[in-house]
Amino acid sequence: MENPHRHFLLHKPHGYLSQFIYEKKRHKKLLGELYPFPKGTMAIGRLDEDSEGLLLLTTDGMMSETVRSQTVEKEYYAQVDGWITEEAITQLKAGVEIGFKGIRYTTKECKAQRITELPDCIGEGRRIRDARHGPTSWISITLTEGKFRQVRKMTAAVGFPTLRLVRIRVGNISLQNLKAGEVSEVDTFNVCHPEI
Repeated sequence: MENPHRHFLLHKPHGYLSQFIYEKKRHKKLLGELYPFPKGTMAIGRLDEDSEGLLLLTTDGMMSETVRSQTVEKEYYAQVDGWITEEAITQLKAGVEIGFKGIRYTTKECKAQRITELPDCIGEGRRIRDARHGPTSWISITLTEGKFRQVRKMTAAVGFPTLRLVRIRVGNISLQNLKAGEVSEVDTFNVCHPEI
């Protein structure tokens, strides 16, 4: 009898690619360095090298397709340069114009709000910069789309560039208490149903 498929939650640290193989010559940190994932494990969706947070991994290609084909909310916490204004948050909610593959694109309506308290799982992260360079603030942005570097482009479009980006939720699955680099094996991904 074949082994059942396996599914994992990972808190991807900054500086890692969301993949297991990198063909180019330059050395990059890959997911296989974080945990002894079984052969055939793949990431469902991606976080870019500079981003952190929740990444779903599976050995089941059908599960990957199912999750990616559904309109699933993804929530990000973004630390931005400056004290973000209510006006900027309102603009983010309504949709902003960003560049995507050489064309102008207006993002769909989304949820956005300022955050004053961060969960412990966010951690200190890498040192972004010295406090002397001015204030920073945190916002939550929840999207159902995922264009390349979309959150970064959105905050830059309203005048508050992203300094640090952490995905904390995919559908109903949250980062929970996973610290950077930690992995939790789960039975399945119920992204569109309440967690049991």
